[in-house]
Amino acid sequence: MRQAPSIDAYGGGGFRVSGAWRVGSLLILDDEPRSWAVTSMDELTPAAFNEVFAAGLGVVEFVLLGTGARQTLPPRAIREALSEARIGLEFMSTEAAARTYNVLASEGRRIAAALIAV
Repeated sequence: MRQAPSIDAYGGGGFRVSGAWRVGSLLILDDEPRSWAVTSMDELTPAAFNEVFAAGLGVVEFVLLGTGARQTLPPRAIREALSEARIGLEFMSTEAAARTYNVLASEGRRIAAALIAV
């Protein structure tokens, strides 16, 4: 298993992940950061989590969703799709989610972080 990346900074439309600046929203899955096409909660659909569903429970016990500048309840379709896949969901502002991700990743938790850039 790779070492989990750290989120060193966020804001200005992106994230600094393990020292490298990444523009736009971010998905960290199986300790691998990647671009995520979602730019707002209005764009969030179950299809945005296809990579998470494909990875499954062996890789992901829950998704940590950063909802943007404010905590926002994800659409029912998202909550139901993750529940049907038996993958948990925690959601909070992107700022809080970035901090929480670092703590959980340092503990070796099997999480996916889906963070909307602010």
